[in-house]
Amino acid sequence: MAARRFRWAWWLLAYASLALGLVGIVLPGLPTVPFVLLSAFAAARGSEKLHRRLLDDRRFGPVIRDWEAHGAVSRRAKWLATVMMSLCAGIMFLTAPRVWMAATGTAIMAVVAAWLWRRPEPPAA
Repeated sequence: MAARRFRWAWWLLAYASLALGLVGIVLPGLPTVPFVLLSAFAAARGSEKLHRRLLDDRRFGPVIRDWEAHGAVSRRAKWLATVMMSLCAGIMFLTAPRVWMAATGTAIMAVVAAWLWRRPEPPAA
């Protein structure tokens, strides 16, 4: 009963996270995959239709299925994320009004990259 009562909140979180993930495709510094994974997590609890659509998506589906089944991230995704974070760090150092601001953002991205590389890779198909 309690789960049904908050289903609208899961639905809202699922669609808001998906929107942020889609914006992250074109906006540097805003991650895409974590928001899509959060959207899938919330959709599984609030919108079966959206969850099914995310799993069936040709771009996001394999990433979501690997994460849900194994907590895994592909090596390609790890490299892509690391390269993009490095580019964003460079842009921050070129444009930030204070060096400490760029250093803080870079440190956060370094922690995320270290966590990401500690995740297992999906089993071979």
